[in-house]
Amino acid sequence: MMLLNYGTLVTEFVLQGFSELPRLRLPLFGCFFLYIVALTGSAAIIAVVSRSASLRSPMCFFLCNLAATDIVRTSSALPKVLAGLASAENTISFPGCTAQLFFLTWSASSELLLLTVMAYDRYTAICRPLHSSSRMSPRRCRSLAVGVRAVCAFNGSLHAGLMTRPSFCGPNVVAHFFCESPPLLLLSCSPTLVNSILTVLADAFYGVVHFLLTLVPYGCPVTRRRRAFSTCSSHLLAVSVRYSAVLCARISPASSCSPERSKGSAALYTMLSPTRNPISYSLRNMEVTRALGRLVQALLHPGVRGLPP
Repeated sequence: MMLLNYGTLVTEFVLQGFSELPRLRLPLFGCFFLYIVALTGSAAIIAVVSRSASLRSPMCFFLCNLAATDIVRTSSALPKVLAGLASAENTISFPGCTAQLFFLTWSASSELLLLTVMAYDRYTAICRPLHSSSRMSPRRCRSLAVGVRAVCAFNGSLHAGLMTRPSFCGPNVVAHFFCESPPLLLLSCSPTLVNSILTVLADAFYGVVHFLLTLVPYGCPVTRRRRAFSTCSSHLLAVSVRYSAVLCARISPASSCSPERSKGSAALYTMLSPTRNPISYSLRNMEVTRALGRLVQALLHPGVRGLPP
């Protein structure tokens, strides 16, 4: 076998998925249902916010960005999971694996940064209402969204690019249901210290630093205005579940990666999190719910064009 340009003898990987649990194959097809729910919910949010003139707040703008991020994350992982459940062997090429690693890293880190920005928006709207319009102007919101995408694209490119440095010349079975840095590094037959250090530092930055930056802005609305607790509580629950999965799955060196723990935690942020986000952040918002109702009516009655403001 010829040595490829990126210094590896392995041309494809086999995603183990849940093959060690054959009795769960049928229940795991529920992933298809979660995939459809996540796509439908996220697409509905984008459609509602885009078509309704009344939903032009910073929160709705970032909800659209979060929904788009959820679509990318679920579409990067779940189709391959379903393919693995339907076939005896689920393979992915080396370039395909690095591409999946990029999009999953980019979308996952984008969500964490967007949650931080949304927490700051809630803080300004509730605790600094007189300054909210200037601090979260449409121009600043667009700049924040572009900045989040750019920073996370750099992070994803760095992880995917560095994954081409190690040599893979032995086993090619990835103990996961998608391509992720820790299980991939376990298959390398060359030193992976640089990759492991970068993975831990990046996950600590996104999983610890931004977790604290997200919690702090929610402290003021919850403590100063109890009425805001009902609004912020669902957000806090979603944030806690999301970051708990990240901390459990990623804050560890590759050498101590536990396949069972990694798969269970990854299922939370690739399957359940995109399904829960539309409910936690949108359907509990009365303005979004009413706009969604108007959109459904418009679809049921095609003669009515557009959505009323």
